Amino acid sequence: MKTSSPTVTFEPLDNLQLANLCGALDENLRQIEMACDVTIARRGARCRIEGEPGAARLAAAALQHFYARATLPLSVDEIQLGLIELRNHQRVAQPAAGLLTKKADLHGRTPHQVQYLRQIQEHDITFGIGPAGTGKTYLAVASAVDAYERDHVQRIVLTRPAVEAGERLGFLPGDLTQKVDPYLRPLYDALYDLMGFDQVARLFEKGSIEVAPLAYMRGRTLNHAFIILDEAQNTTPEQMKMFLTRIGIGAKAVITGDVTQTDLPKGQKSGLVEARRILADVRGLAFTDFDAGDVVRHPLVARIVAAYEKEVSKQANPH
Repeated sequence: MKTSSPTVTFEPLDNLQLANLCGALDENLRQIEMACDVTIARRGARCRIEGEPGAARLAAAALQHFYARATLPLSVDEIQLGLIELRNHQRVAQPAAGLLTKKADLHGRTPHQVQYLRQIQEHDITFGIGPAGTGKTYLAVASAVDAYERDHVQRIVLTRPAVEAGERLGFLPGDLTQKVDPYLRPLYDALYDLMGFDQVARLFEKGSIEVAPLAYMRGRTLNHAFIILDEAQNTTPEQMKMFLTRIGIGAKAVITGDVTQTDLPKGQKSGLVEARRILADVRGLAFTDFDAGDVVRHPLVARIVAAYEKEVSKQANPH
């Protein structure tokens, strides 16, 4: 395996900036090492990088990039998100317009995320399909919040099938809301992050935000609403058709899912997979396919996703 050992020298040297770049106990350097799959050896203002040529160049660019911005301490979040943008910098043509949420700097950080946000804005029905951590659900909720804040819709409706992920939870106590809360927690978390707990609580009281299991959608027509169907890989084809035909006047829908993590009974077809096949040529719908390069979580998550994708490919093509 060919390796490269570029050296980065920080000039002009500012000890405070250097300390901010490195972080406590060189934690920021460790994050860059992990994300780029390289080894960084620092001595004073010089960093020697060991790794494959492309990875070493990315790490060197990252060190220079973050050093220039290290006039204030850099958090691990800033390092991880900054690395994702650096990795995709050459491929991101133009970011989508900013979203009106509590997160002022929220935007697509990879080409697929930028495409996804643009498709949500331009289409009434959008599918986001890909692995965990790619921002499918979070960006869908952010788009819903943006549409609500701009008065483009009158309410937000969040739903997902109540399917357990490989384990039996048994009887859940409480009323309907309390029973479905565990299944809808990721949607709640995104709302709280994007709007704040107090505003979300007020909108729930007003009925401007509604959370419901997919089974309770039958027979309804949802007008002037932004509807998100999450974990759509766990719908049956019948449920998916039922959901798609609930969409009324002035409504917008986003369907998200990861077809590699289906929790349906063995032999049961996924409604998301079937919808992708059946609706591929229907005008007015949009599909965004995410991959491991779009993961916006801990750097190891992207590698885990890539390793599983490689294994699936190997099993599909044993020769």
